[in-house]
Amino acid sequence: MPRRDAVDDLVDQWRHERPDLSPDGLAAMATIGRLGRFAALVAPRVEQVFAGHGLRTGEFDVLAALRRAGEPHVLTPTRLSRSLMLSPAAMTHRLDRLDDAGWVERRLDPENRRSILVSLTDAGRDLVDRAVADHVVNEQRILGPIDADDRAVLDTLLRRLLAGLEDA
Repeated sequence: MPRRDAVDDLVDQWRHERPDLSPDGLAAMATIGRLGRFAALVAPRVEQVFAGHGLRTGEFDVLAALRRAGEPHVLTPTRLSRSLMLSPAAMTHRLDRLDDAGWVERRLDPENRRSILVSLTDAGRDLVDRAVADHVVNEQRILGPIDADDRAVLDTLLRRLLAGLEDA
């Protein structure tokens, strides 16, 4: 049995102060609380890895989307915005920084002169390849306290939860 955590204390306080709250409701509170606490503790660890490469998480996300797109590593700003769930203004800001750094370049689409194409430069590809390798090692370290079988169960449960929320 794992040791108690801060969420256990929080739920115990609610149980004491509001004995009318259902045990299932408090259990749900504990689960959501742990997910939120996990996300809050992981975020700075992820940011630190990207910062070591001169990136912020959002900038890595753009480079990674272009890299995952496959050769020739080109997407429109609209496709990038949609895939990363960003406003066009937020995407423009990220692209400006990445373009200024020489990691992406923007050019007119030869097939549609009203459209822009964003492409990963060689320097951007090298950078994202190094960053993703370090990112994967970091994520393995973060998940180190649980074994592969437990990770598979957790992944299955989280996939089910996300599907339920995304379909709602």
